[in-house]
Amino acid sequence: MPVDVAPEKIPVVLLYNVDPHWTQAENEEVINLSTQLGHALIEVGYPIVFVPIADDNIANHLHSFDSSEYIIFNWCESLPGLTHSEWLVAKRLEMLGFTFTGADSEALALAQDKYRVKVLLDQAGIPTPAWRIFHQAEPCEWNSFPAIVKPMNEHCSAGITRDSVVLNPVELENRIPFILDTYNQPAMVEDFIDGREFHVSVWGNEKLTVLPVAEMDFTFFSDIKDRLCTYDSKFIPGSDHYEKIETLLPAPLTPEQTMALEKVCCDAYRILGCRDYARLDVRMRDDIFYVLDVNPNADISQEASMACAAEVAGISYGEMGSLFVRLAARRHPVFGKITELQETGRKKVAFKRPRVKRTSSLKTPQAT
Repeated sequence: MPVDVAPEKIPVVLLYNVDPHWTQAENEEVINLSTQLGHALIEVGYPIVFVPIADDNIANHLHSFDSSEYIIFNWCESLPGLTHSEWLVAKRLEMLGFTFTGADSEALALAQDKYRVKVLLDQAGIPTPAWRIFHQAEPCEWNSFPAIVKPMNEHCSAGITRDSVVLNPVELENRIPFILDTYNQPAMVEDFIDGREFHVSVWGNEKLTVLPVAEMDFTFFSDIKDRLCTYDSKFIPGSDHYEKIETLLPAPLTPEQTMALEKVCCDAYRILGCRDYARLDVRMRDDIFYVLDVNPNADISQEASMACAAEVAGISYGEMGSLFVRLAARRHPVFGKITELQETGRKKVAFKRPRVKRTSSLKTPQAT
């Protein structure tokens, strides 16, 4: 087992973003969720400093913290006022010399670009739905239906509604211009896997752990267009998708299915450079698991699927957060050295040849 620095010796800055353009309720929700996480870490022993950022000047917010003395718990979705800037938070932390939890800037930038993700998955032989990128409303060279149309550079199911599922060329030709015009970015068309959907939480670096798998149960919906996780299902309480998609945790899977799913997810995790933790969205058809999306900065709030999966595995919310801090601490220039020295000392003790006091009645130990 790894030897880690005691929590009380690792000061943590919990960095999260609020935004002047959000509603008061949205900002209050983020503050409440961040407070829950911070208090959970405090309960397991970490000294916590809460640092909200409401503008893009991270250096100014962190100027009083020495990077050699703190771990940053990076819980930022973006820099306020800058779209698609999740990766930029990590980049600025890297430039400032801070060690932080979660993925690095390169992995976060990659995950934002569904085209690059698809190319890497295909090159690695990891199953993913057939796909094509449309940069303009050109005559469609796509003849596999049902299909799904989504923005190329969005996460959190932005742009995903029941109308995203298209059943024929006419619906496809209407949906592509909608994505191009509404989101000002290319449209991705994919084979729509009408099968079971799983949210798979993975954490670790050299050694990976797959948590109990969550399944999104679409039994209530008979129309194929409704059998998917939409934006409403995640963020709009009272909507049909929010209220009627059930979560099965753990998902009913055979040992063989579990093994195959875990392999696909761990392979994708490594190929895309995830670090510390990630959540993967996967669908199964004909016993093949297809990777839909990889989120290296997954929602780790207390009610989200990763924390719920951890709870099923017997791991408290604070223990989960502590794991992420410890994984980051092993990269830290000071805390990492302490860990290395502790492990080296333990190995020396563990492998030190025992001294044997010899007497006339004590036989020489025989080799075995």
